[in-house]
Amino acid sequence: MGKRIFLFLLTNIAVVVTLSIILSVLGVGRYVGPAGLNLQSLAIFCFVWGMGGAFISLQMSRFIARQATGARLIDGRTGNAELDWLHATVARLTQQASLPMPEVAVYDSPEVNAFATGPSRSRSLVAVSSGLLGAMRHEEVEGVLGHEIAHISNGDMVTMTLLQGVINAFVMFFARIIAFALASRGSRDDNRGASYGSWMVVMMLEIVLGILGSLVTAWFSRQREFRADRGGAALAGRDRMLSALRRLAANRELVDTQHHALATLKINGARSWMVFFATHPPIEARIAALEHFA
Repeated sequence: MGKRIFLFLLTNIAVVVTLSIILSVLGVGRYVGPAGLNLQSLAIFCFVWGMGGAFISLQMSRFIARQATGARLIDGRTGNAELDWLHATVARLTQQASLPMPEVAVYDSPEVNAFATGPSRSRSLVAVSSGLLGAMRHEEVEGVLGHEIAHISNGDMVTMTLLQGVINAFVMFFARIIAFALASRGSRDDNRGASYGSWMVVMMLEIVLGILGSLVTAWFSRQREFRADRGGAALAGRDRMLSALRRLAANRELVDTQHHALATLKINGARSWMVFFATHPPIEARIAALEHFA
């Protein structure tokens, strides 16, 4: 689960910056005229390309997640009892949630984790680590799978895309306004410089503002985790969901720190002093919330 958002955010920032470079090279989106910035044209330009960057990231999410983790797809005929049980359990829970069958994958890692991603309910992926399968009982794995399927059922990736698209638009909009103001102040005798500024300044501003925008998406992600916990409890059973969370708490140190880009997609997140950038609430808070959920 933790992987779901951070991967999306990192890919999204990369796509937005890449699009901006391409647009600058091609001279697309001329929003500066003799009178200065045309704010209406700039707003339309940023909205279209900001949303475009988010949706490109969404469409690429399954492919990037598989490549980053080395996850291998499985079906229900592997000949491995554990993997066949995993596939059958995902099938049962998705049917229970009235969802199309997602792709099911396993990736080799000692971490105790899982994630779900994909551009829509009908084109989704659920992946679990080999470490999770080795550390958890079947009842606990069911709780984790219920949580991931709840993310798919809730449409969290699409909702995140809409939010990220709006943030992208604001990032692109204000980055260009600030860059134009800086260029105008420093290059009053150079119309070209005053009009366009330095694209490097725009790129740097987009990265900085994009990171600040991540505060909003991280907060939103934390709220969705509580909701997915409740959804997992509804699908797999409250006791199984609680047992899974307690097992994750006991194994929280076994979290992959190499793939930071995938941290927000995963169910289990590493502890961080950067609490405002955390995509997951503390597991203790999640357990307490679920214990009080009727």
